[in-house]
Amino acid sequence: MSIPNKTKIPLLIVSGVFLGLIIATILMSSTISDGNVNPKNNNIELYDTPYQVFQPTVPTEVWFADEKVPIEFFDVYESLDRELIINTYRHSSTILYVKRAKRYFPIIEPILQANGIPDDFKYLCVAESGLDHAISPAGATGFWQFMKTTGREYNLEVNNYIDERYNIIKTTSAACNYLNNAYKKFGNWTLAAVSYNMGMAGLQRRLDQQKVDNYWDLYLTPEPARYVYRIVALKIVMSNPELYGFNIPTEDLYHPINYYPIIVDTTINNLQEFALKFGINYKLLKIFNPWIRDTMLMNRSGKEYTLIIPDSTARVR
Repeated sequence: MSIPNKTKIPLLIVSGVFLGLIIATILMSSTISDGNVNPKNNNIELYDTPYQVFQPTVPTEVWFADEKVPIEFFDVYESLDRELIINTYRHSSTILYVKRAKRYFPIIEPILQANGIPDDFKYLCVAESGLDHAISPAGATGFWQFMKTTGREYNLEVNNYIDERYNIIKTTSAACNYLNNAYKKFGNWTLAAVSYNMGMAGLQRRLDQQKVDNYWDLYLTPEPARYVYRIVALKIVMSNPELYGFNIPTEDLYHPINYYPIIVDTTINNLQEFALKFGINYKLLKIFNPWIRDTMLMNRSGKEYTLIIPDSTARVR
Protein backbone atom coordinates (compact mmCIF):
# COMPACT_ATOMS: atom_id res chain seq x y z
CA MET A 1 0.00 0.00 0.00
CA SER A 2 1.43 3.36 -0.96
CA ILE A 3 1.73 6.08 1.63
CA PRO A 4 0.84 9.55 0.39
CA ASN A 5 3.56 12.17 0.58
CA LYS A 6 3.25 14.37 3.66
CA THR A 7 3.37 18.10 3.22
CA LYS A 8 6.83 19.30 4.04
CA ILE A 9 7.29 22.45 6.11
CA PRO A 10 10.57 24.23 5.50
CA LEU A 11 12.92 23.95 8.48
CA LEU A 12 13.55 27.69 8.34
CA ILE A 13 9.85 28.44 8.95
CA VAL A 14 9.62 25.98 11.87
CA SER A 15 12.68 27.44 13.49
CA GLY A 16 11.24 30.91 13.09
CA VAL A 17 8.01 29.89 14.82
CA PHE A 18 9.90 28.42 17.79
CA LEU A 19 12.10 31.49 18.03
CA GLY A 20 9.02 33.70 18.06
CA LEU A 21 7.47 31.68 20.88
CA ILE A 22 10.62 31.97 22.95
CA ILE A 23 10.78 35.76 22.47
CA ALA A 24 7.07 36.11 23.34
CA THR A 25 7.54 34.08 26.54
CA ILE A 26 10.45 36.30 27.60
CA LEU A 27 8.42 39.45 26.93
CA MET A 28 5.43 38.10 28.87
CA SER A 29 7.63 37.23 31.83
CA SER A 30 9.05 40.73 31.81
CA THR A 31 5.58 42.26 31.60
CA ILE A 32 4.29 40.20 34.52
CA SER A 33 7.26 41.18 36.68
CA ASP A 34 6.93 44.85 35.80
CA GLY A 35 3.14 44.86 36.11
CA ASN A 36 2.92 43.98 39.83
CA VAL A 37 1.19 40.66 39.16
CA ASN A 38 3.65 38.48 41.06
CA PRO A 39 2.99 39.16 44.75
CA LYS A 40 6.15 37.39 45.92
CA ASN A 41 8.35 39.80 43.99
CA ASN A 42 6.46 42.96 44.91
CA ASN A 43 5.32 42.22 48.46
CA ILE A 44 8.34 40.39 49.71
CA GLU A 45 7.81 41.67 53.26
CA LEU A 46 4.66 39.53 53.52
CA TYR A 47 6.79 36.44 53.06
CA ASP A 48 9.55 37.24 55.51
CA THR A 49 7.82 34.98 58.08
CA PRO A 50 6.32 32.04 56.20
CA TYR A 51 3.11 30.44 57.45
CA GLN A 52 3.94 27.48 59.65
CA VAL A 53 1.93 24.40 60.53
CA PHE A 54 2.61 22.36 63.64
CA GLN A 55 1.62 18.95 64.93
CA PRO A 56 -1.09 19.50 67.56
CA THR A 57 -0.13 18.36 71.02
CA VAL A 58 -1.58 14.99 72.01
CA PRO A 59 -1.79 14.88 75.83
CA THR A 60 0.03 12.05 77.58
CA GLU A 61 -3.22 11.17 79.39
CA VAL A 62 -6.71 11.67 78.03
CA TRP A 63 -10.01 11.26 79.87
CA PHE A 64 -13.63 11.38 78.80
CA ALA A 65 -16.40 11.41 81.41
CA ASP A 66 -13.95 10.04 84.01
CA GLU A 67 -13.10 7.13 81.70
CA LYS A 68 -9.50 6.87 80.54
CA VAL A 69 -8.91 6.90 76.78
CA PRO A 70 -6.39 4.09 76.01
CA ILE A 71 -4.06 6.11 73.80
CA GLU A 72 -1.30 3.56 74.42
CA PHE A 73 -2.95 1.59 71.60
CA PHE A 74 -1.76 2.82 68.21
CA ASP A 75 -5.24 2.72 66.64
CA VAL A 76 -6.75 4.80 69.44
CA TYR A 77 -3.84 7.26 69.40
CA GLU A 78 -3.99 7.76 65.64
CA SER A 79 -7.77 8.15 65.61
CA LEU A 80 -7.56 10.86 68.26
CA ASP A 81 -4.59 12.46 66.52
CA ARG A 82 -6.63 12.72 63.32
CA GLU A 83 -9.48 14.56 65.05
CA LEU A 84 -7.07 16.87 66.85
CA ILE A 85 -5.46 17.81 63.55
CA ILE A 86 -8.85 18.40 61.90
CA ASN A 87 -10.26 20.55 64.71
CA THR A 88 -7.02 22.48 65.14
CA TYR A 89 -6.90 23.44 61.47
CA ARG A 90 -10.62 23.94 60.83
CA HIS A 91 -9.95 27.49 61.93
CA SER A 92 -13.24 29.24 61.21
CA SER A 93 -15.41 26.51 62.73
CA THR A 94 -13.32 26.01 65.86
CA ILE A 95 -13.08 29.76 66.49
CA LEU A 96 -16.88 29.94 66.40
CA TYR A 97 -17.18 26.96 68.77
CA VAL A 98 -14.94 28.65 71.33
CA LYS A 99 -16.77 31.97 71.03
CA ARG A 100 -20.25 30.42 71.29
CA ALA A 101 -19.26 28.23 74.25
CA LYS A 102 -18.89 31.32 76.42
CA ARG A 103 -22.61 32.04 75.92
CA TYR A 104 -24.16 28.59 75.81
CA PHE A 105 -22.10 26.41 78.15
CA PRO A 106 -23.47 28.29 81.20
CA ILE A 107 -26.95 27.20 80.08
CA ILE A 108 -26.02 23.59 79.30
CA GLU A 109 -23.67 22.80 82.22
CA PRO A 110 -26.14 23.11 85.13
CA ILE A 111 -28.73 20.99 83.29
CA LEU A 112 -26.16 18.23 82.75
CA GLN A 113 -25.16 18.42 86.40
CA ALA A 114 -28.76 18.33 87.65
CA ASN A 115 -29.37 15.18 85.62
CA GLY A 116 -26.21 13.37 86.67
CA ILE A 117 -24.57 13.61 83.23
CA PRO A 118 -20.78 14.17 83.15
CA ASP A 119 -19.80 17.70 82.19
CA ASP A 120 -17.81 16.42 79.19
CA PHE A 121 -21.07 15.78 77.35
CA LYS A 122 -21.33 19.49 76.57
CA TYR A 123 -18.73 18.73 73.91
CA LEU A 124 -21.08 16.14 72.42
CA CYS A 125 -23.42 19.07 71.82
CA VAL A 126 -20.59 20.89 70.03
CA ALA A 127 -19.87 17.82 67.89
CA GLU A 128 -23.55 17.53 66.99
CA SER A 129 -24.34 21.11 66.00
CA GLY A 130 -21.43 23.47 66.66
CA LEU A 131 -23.68 25.13 69.29
CA ASP A 132 -26.00 26.33 66.55
CA HIS A 133 -29.59 25.63 65.53
CA ALA A 134 -28.41 23.37 62.74
CA ILE A 135 -30.53 21.14 60.52
CA SER A 136 -28.92 18.00 59.14
CA PRO A 137 -29.68 16.56 55.68
CA ALA A 138 -31.67 13.84 57.45
CA GLY A 139 -33.76 16.41 59.33
CA ALA A 140 -32.11 16.26 62.76
CA THR A 141 -32.56 19.70 64.29
CA GLY A 142 -31.29 21.99 67.01
CA PHE A 143 -28.32 22.03 69.37
CA TRP A 144 -28.74 18.34 70.21
CA GLN A 145 -29.87 17.24 66.73
CA PHE A 146 -33.10 15.42 67.53
CA MET A 147 -35.12 13.82 64.78
CA LYS A 148 -38.87 14.54 64.94
CA THR A 149 -39.81 11.05 66.15
CA THR A 150 -37.07 10.93 68.79
CA GLY A 151 -37.90 14.44 69.95
CA ARG A 152 -41.53 13.51 70.49
CA GLU A 153 -40.44 10.30 72.23
CA TYR A 154 -38.56 12.50 74.70
CA ASN A 155 -41.52 14.86 75.27
CA LEU A 156 -40.55 17.65 72.88
CA GLU A 157 -43.47 19.30 71.12
CA VAL A 158 -43.02 19.37 67.35
CA ASN A 159 -45.71 20.74 65.03
CA ASN A 160 -46.31 23.55 62.53
CA TYR A 161 -46.36 26.23 65.23
CA ILE A 162 -43.90 24.95 67.82
CA ASP A 163 -40.70 22.95 67.53
CA GLU A 164 -39.08 22.50 70.91
CA ARG A 165 -36.01 20.92 69.32
CA TYR A 166 -34.95 24.59 69.01
CA ASN A 167 -35.42 25.16 72.75
CA ILE A 168 -31.93 24.83 74.28
CA ILE A 169 -33.17 24.20 77.81
CA LYS A 170 -35.74 21.56 76.87
CA THR A 171 -33.54 19.76 74.36
CA THR A 172 -30.65 19.60 76.81
CA SER A 173 -32.99 17.99 79.33
CA ALA A 174 -34.22 15.57 76.66
CA ALA A 175 -30.63 14.69 75.72
CA CYS A 176 -29.91 14.01 79.40
CA ASN A 177 -32.84 11.59 79.55
CA TYR A 178 -31.54 9.76 76.49
CA LEU A 179 -27.98 9.56 77.83
CA ASN A 180 -29.13 8.30 81.23
CA ASN A 181 -31.15 5.58 79.51
CA ALA A 182 -28.12 4.66 77.40
CA TYR A 183 -25.86 4.54 80.44
CA LYS A 184 -28.28 2.23 82.23
CA LYS A 185 -28.25 -0.06 79.19
CA PHE A 186 -24.50 -0.12 78.51
CA GLY A 187 -23.00 0.78 81.91
CA ASN A 188 -20.43 2.97 80.20
CA TRP A 189 -20.46 6.68 79.30
CA THR A 190 -18.34 6.18 76.18
CA LEU A 191 -20.82 3.67 74.78
CA ALA A 192 -23.68 5.96 75.83
CA ALA A 193 -22.02 8.73 73.82
CA VAL A 194 -21.61 6.72 70.61
CA SER A 195 -25.17 5.40 70.93
CA TYR A 196 -26.29 9.01 70.62
CA ASN A 197 -24.91 8.91 67.09
CA MET A 198 -25.96 5.42 65.96
CA GLY A 199 -28.81 4.46 68.27
CA MET A 200 -28.91 1.99 71.13
CA ALA A 201 -30.23 -0.93 69.09
CA GLY A 202 -27.59 -0.54 66.38
CA LEU A 203 -24.80 -0.30 68.95
CA GLN A 204 -26.00 -3.35 70.85
CA ARG A 205 -26.11 -5.33 67.64
CA ARG A 206 -22.47 -4.45 66.83
CA LEU A 207 -21.34 -5.33 70.36
CA ASP A 208 -23.05 -8.70 70.18
CA GLN A 209 -21.67 -9.47 66.71
CA GLN A 210 -18.09 -8.58 67.56
CA LYS A 211 -18.16 -9.89 71.15
CA VAL A 212 -16.53 -6.81 72.66
CA ASP A 213 -17.74 -4.62 75.52
CA ASN A 214 -16.20 -1.20 74.85
CA TYR A 215 -16.02 1.52 72.21
CA TRP A 216 -12.25 1.39 71.71
CA ASP A 217 -12.29 -2.22 70.49
CA LEU A 218 -15.38 -1.85 68.31
CA TYR A 219 -15.21 -1.76 64.51
CA LEU A 220 -17.78 0.70 63.16
CA THR A 221 -18.60 2.57 59.99
CA PRO A 222 -16.70 5.88 59.63
CA GLU A 223 -19.19 8.27 61.24
CA PRO A 224 -19.70 6.47 64.60
CA ALA A 225 -16.10 5.25 64.51
CA ARG A 226 -14.91 8.86 64.62
CA TYR A 227 -17.68 10.20 66.85
CA VAL A 228 -16.25 9.88 70.36
CA TYR A 229 -12.77 10.83 69.14
CA ARG A 230 -14.25 14.01 67.71
CA ILE A 231 -15.90 14.82 71.04
CA VAL A 232 -12.67 14.18 72.95
CA ALA A 233 -10.64 16.29 70.49
CA LEU A 234 -13.11 19.17 70.86
CA LYS A 235 -12.76 18.93 74.64
CA ILE A 236 -8.96 19.05 74.41
CA VAL A 237 -8.83 22.00 71.99
CA MET A 238 -11.64 24.06 73.54
CA SER A 239 -10.35 23.54 77.08
CA ASN A 240 -6.99 25.04 76.14
CA PRO A 241 -7.45 26.97 72.88
CA GLU A 242 -4.22 28.98 73.15
CA LEU A 243 -2.15 25.79 73.14
CA TYR A 244 -3.70 24.95 69.77
CA GLY A 245 -3.19 28.40 68.27
CA PHE A 246 -6.58 29.99 68.98
CA ASN A 247 -5.78 33.35 70.52
CA ILE A 248 -9.22 34.88 71.02
CA PRO A 249 -9.41 37.95 73.29
CA THR A 250 -11.99 37.70 76.08
CA GLU A 251 -13.89 40.68 74.72
CA ASP A 252 -14.40 38.85 71.41
CA LEU A 253 -16.15 35.87 72.99
CA TYR A 254 -19.95 35.74 72.80
CA HIS A 255 -20.83 36.52 76.39
CA PRO A 256 -24.11 35.48 78.03
CA ILE A 257 -27.01 37.88 77.60
CA ASN A 258 -29.30 38.90 80.46
CA TYR A 259 -32.93 37.93 80.05
CA TYR A 260 -36.06 37.19 82.05
CA PRO A 261 -38.81 34.61 81.53
CA ILE A 262 -42.45 35.33 80.69
CA ILE A 263 -44.99 32.54 81.14
CA VAL A 264 -47.96 32.54 78.76
CA ASP A 265 -50.91 30.12 78.64
CA THR A 266 -52.97 31.62 75.84
CA THR A 267 -52.62 32.11 72.10
CA ILE A 268 -50.52 35.09 70.98
CA ASN A 269 -52.01 36.14 67.65
CA ASN A 270 -49.37 38.70 66.73
CA LEU A 271 -45.84 38.16 67.98
CA GLN A 272 -44.62 41.41 66.40
CA GLU A 273 -46.96 43.46 68.61
CA PHE A 274 -46.23 41.20 71.59
CA ALA A 275 -42.51 41.92 71.30
CA LEU A 276 -43.04 45.68 71.23
CA LYS A 277 -44.92 45.52 74.54
CA PHE A 278 -41.69 44.35 76.19
CA GLY A 279 -39.47 46.96 74.60
CA ILE A 280 -37.87 44.64 72.05
CA ASN A 281 -38.46 43.97 68.38
CA TYR A 282 -39.73 40.85 66.64
CA LYS A 283 -36.22 39.92 65.50
CA LEU A 284 -34.91 39.71 69.08
CA LEU A 285 -37.99 37.77 70.19
CA LYS A 286 -37.32 35.16 67.49
CA ILE A 287 -33.57 35.00 68.24
CA PHE A 288 -34.29 34.15 71.87
CA ASN A 289 -37.31 31.94 71.17
CA PRO A 290 -36.51 30.09 67.91
CA TRP A 291 -38.83 27.24 68.94
CA ILE A 292 -41.79 29.42 67.91
CA ARG A 293 -42.00 28.56 64.23
CA ASP A 294 -44.73 30.95 63.10
CA THR A 295 -45.66 34.61 63.43
CA MET A 296 -48.15 33.58 66.11
CA LEU A 297 -48.10 31.24 69.11
CA MET A 298 -51.02 28.85 68.81
CA ASN A 299 -52.19 27.59 72.22
CA ARG A 300 -55.69 26.11 72.28
CA SER A 301 -55.00 23.81 75.25
CA GLY A 302 -53.93 26.46 77.77
CA LYS A 303 -50.48 24.92 78.08
CA GLU A 304 -47.85 27.04 79.80
CA TYR A 305 -44.94 28.19 77.64
CA THR A 306 -41.93 30.11 78.87
CA LEU A 307 -40.75 32.87 76.55
CA ILE A 308 -37.33 34.42 76.99
CA ILE A 309 -37.29 38.22 76.92
CA PRO A 310 -33.86 39.89 76.70
CA ASP A 311 -33.43 42.98 78.85
CA SER A 312 -33.14 46.45 77.41
CA THR A 313 -29.32 46.32 77.20
CA ALA A 314 -29.17 42.91 75.50
CA ARG A 315 -28.28 44.27 72.09
CA VAL A 316 -25.37 46.38 73.31
CA ARG A 317 -21.99 44.65 73.30
